[in-house]
Amino acid sequence: MRTYDFTPLYRSAVGFDRLANLLETAARTSQDGGYPPYNIETTGENAYRIEIAVAGFSPDELNIEVKENLLTVTGRKTANDDAETQKTYLHRGLAERDFERRFQLADYVVVSEANLVNGLLSISLKRELPEALKPRRIEIGGAQPLIEGKADKTKTDKAKAA
Repeated sequence: MRTYDFTPLYRSAVGFDRLANLLETAARTSQDGGYPPYNIETTGENAYRIEIAVAGFSPDELNIEVKENLLTVTGRKTANDDAETQKTYLHRGLAERDFERRFQLADYVVVSEANLVNGLLSISLKRELPEALKPRRIEIGGAQPLIEGKADKTKTDKAKAA
């Protein structure tokens, strides 16, 4: 296991403490095992999709929660009935164990929808920038171009009025 010391970053950079915390969190969570497997894909300029393989889980056994830019997906298997526990397996390859997966979301990334199809939980995300942060075009104002002879005429008209 590798550990990284971000103390020099804290001493020399102001305002990057959140970035260092994200890196530390990523290093910690990368060693939580590979269950359940997942994919993260980009589906557009500001759209993403997380797909998690949750074979054997029903929608009521899954929970998706977003709190302070942290997306948490949990799966809790309900207790099997007595007939299910009396089964004798020769091989049991489906894990069907409880899990918790966490994903750190960037600012302004929100969950738009979640679907469970064929044992694959698909969570769609999109970045929604507030209007104040979106780029906007600023028109540049300036003097009207002068046509020869009109500038002199306006100066003389103003002088006559005074």
